This record gives sequence, structure tokens and C-alpha cells, in this order.
Amino acid sequence: MDSLRPPQRRYDYVTDGQEIYRRSFGMIRDEADLAGLPASLHSAAVRIIHAAGDVDITRDIAGHAGVAAAARAALHAGAPILTDSNMLASGVTRRRLPADNEVLCTLRDERVPALATAWGTTRAAAAVSLWTDRLEGSVVAIGNAPTALFHLLEMIRDGAPRPAAIVGMPVGFVGSAESKVALAEHDLGGDQVPWLVVHGRRGGSAMAAAALNALANPDELA
Repeated sequence: MDSLRPPQRRYDYVTDGQEIYRRSFGMIRDEADLAGLPASLHSAAVRIIHAAGDVDITRDIAGHAGVAAAARAALHAGAPILTDSNMLASGVTRRRLPADNEVLCTLRDERVPALATAWGTTRAAAAVSLWTDRLEGSVVAIGNAPTALFHLLEMIRDGAPRPAAIVGMPVGFVGSAESKVALAEHDLGGDQVPWLVVHGRRGGSAMAAAALNALANPDELA
């Protein structure tokens, strides 16, 4: 078979990418009940639903009332995006970013393995410690490791610089749900870092990246 020759069309399916996006987001808006979320989070919720392929995930989406405005203002001011995985960093659509913002993941930094061993923690958590000089006013997105989210909250409680917003969507069976509750309930002297989560075990890099892309440019369809 010539790889540059299209195969015989045997199935009836939509092949136009823009039409697929148009229909997909139209179906989401028809089927999803967003009434329980503030209007400022509707765009992020729609894109999280799209990444999950499940409108029922809407009931697990929650966020601080000011998270969308805080994240958007930070990105427009040129703040970096700090992520816990390279997959999440790769999922950020650079053309959405309003100030050619840096997207940084420190997981592959050569210092990480030794730190993780010395502290008795995961590499993802150790990598978060390398964010200190970039953390102030940044937008943080965690979509893989609950330990990274717990570690970040512990750092902030110990006096580390505060990010402008945190997207907390680690996935998994151990610590995932608990880490999101910790983020949603954290209290820093009567104040919070604005946050966005998908409660429960579900999450992942795709959902976190989708949320980031929506926060960066809520008016663009995809």
C-alpha cells in the first residue's frame, strides 16, 4: 500500500477538523449543566469536559471565584507557567499565550533525583522545590502528581513566594482526591491563592492543559 495514498473510505465519519470542533463544543454546551459554576469558569469547564470526553465531570469542577481573572492578569503581565510534567507543558498551546510566556517543567533537572532521595519523596515533589525563584506571581498547573501539589502547598505555608493561581488536577488513586481538597481548603491567614480543581481521582495532564489554554484565551474555540 502506498502510504501517501488515502485508504478506501469504509466508514461514515466527519473528516473536517473545524467541523469536529464546532460540533464537539456545541454538544458540550447543549449537554453540560454549568449553572453551578461562576460564568468566569465556563470556558475552562467546557474545555476540561472536552479533554475528559465526559459532561458528568462538570459536577467535580470547582474553583476560587477569582481564579480566572488572576491567571489571566498574570499571563498578560508575562508570568511563567510552571508545570509538574513535560506532557502538561507540551499540551499548552503557545499561540494562546498573551505574552509569549515561558512554560517550565523542572522534572528533568539533574538535581531532582538526589533531592528526592534525600527528602524521601517523589521526583515530582522534589522538582517543585526548584521553582522558588520563579514562583512569585506565576501560574502553576499540576496534572500528574498529587505529591507535587502537596509539596507546593507546604512550601507556600512555610513562606515560599505565592503564585498568582494554581490549577490542581493531579490524577490517580493515592492522594489525588486529598491533594485537591487540601488546595481548595488551604488558608493563608484568611487568604487563598486562587485555585481551580477537578475533585476526585480524575484529572491528568490533558485536563490541566485544557484548563490553562482556556484561562489564557477564553474566547477562542479550540
